Amino acid sequence: MRRSYEDTYRHKGLRKKLVEGIRSKGIKDENVLNAINTVPRHFFLDSAFDDVAYVDKAFPIGEGQTISQPYTVAYQSALLEVKKGEKVLEIGTGSAYQAVILAVLGAMVYTIERQKKLYDENKKFTYLKQFPTIKFFYGDGYEGLKAYAPFDKIIITAAAPEIPPKLLEQLKVGGKMVIPVDIGNVQQMRRITKLEDGIDIEYFDNFSFVPMLQGRNS
Repeated sequence: MRRSYEDTYRHKGLRKKLVEGIRSKGIKDENVLNAINTVPRHFFLDSAFDDVAYVDKAFPIGEGQTISQPYTVAYQSALLEVKKGEKVLEIGTGSAYQAVILAVLGAMVYTIERQKKLYDENKKFTYLKQFPTIKFFYGDGYEGLKAYAPFDKIIITAAAPEIPPKLLEQLKVGGKMVIPVDIGNVQQMRRITKLEDGIDIEYFDNFSFVPMLQGRNS
């Protein structure tokens, strides 16, 4: 991938316009909007996408994966209600854009990617070295990271057929999981709160994500 690391006044102006558009769609969390405004999204894409990096759309990043639509990133981040210092498990690193947004929000991020090529690409991505609070793992998202559990929050950035039981086990009591769950051709965003004696489920808008797959892909 050929990356551009120049963040010009033009890029900053486009980010500001993007944030205004996301706000107009109903995202009110100013911390999330400020994070979107801070992080140069064009760094996460091939330089060929520079002219469209701040269009509110998903774009391919290889291996059948996409960098999520900024509105979707903002939506999930707002539902997660991240507080500084919280341990957040992310399933599906992808481009690492969502992970960086979470880090800017103050989270300690543990992020898993099952695609070895994307994991390796992020290891070479020098911008990510600015975020020592992000720890990258190559593995199966369905398995989570038992050795680092429990987590305050869990975010899944792929379409799951159900709530993965091992991830629920790794969520602390009182913790929240934001997950898009398949309901036919679309997914419904849900927020799960883990209780002492079960879970509470809140239902939100429909989205379209790439599927959450089991195992690792070398």
